[in-house]
Amino acid sequence: MSVEILDGRTVQSFVEDERAFNSCVDARFAALDADRDGRLSYAEMARELMALRVREAHFGADSPAPAAELAELYGSLFARFDRDGDGAVGPDEFRAEMREVMLAVASGLGVLPVQMVVEEGSLLRRAVDRELAAATMAA
Repeated sequence: MSVEILDGRTVQSFVEDERAFNSCVDARFAALDADRDGRLSYAEMARELMALRVREAHFGADSPAPAAELAELYGSLFARFDRDGDGAVGPDEFRAEMREVMLAVASGLGVLPVQMVVEEGSLLRRAVDRELAAATMAA
């Protein structure tokens, strides 16, 4: 992990660079596709979804959410990726949903730079690296 300064333009520019963005997303898809069948099952995506830690506390208290509530939440997240409802996520579905997620992040960040911790290898890290490389080449 590292602390980086970025804004919504950094993320949006990365998403708009289809070649760079698709390459990173496709690599993440391949890493998740444990059985190498070209589709992600719920089981293959479950660890990734749980790593998002979207529900750590209940109403701001440090009490864990009930297991049934978490199962429903992760199931609904998986359903967002599984756009055609066939029980698995294909590469195009994964790419399209990741694009929407990253554009939502860009919108949420806005135009003012923020300092945040980003994981090595994450899409946000790739966005920062891409912007730094472009700045270095321009200098």
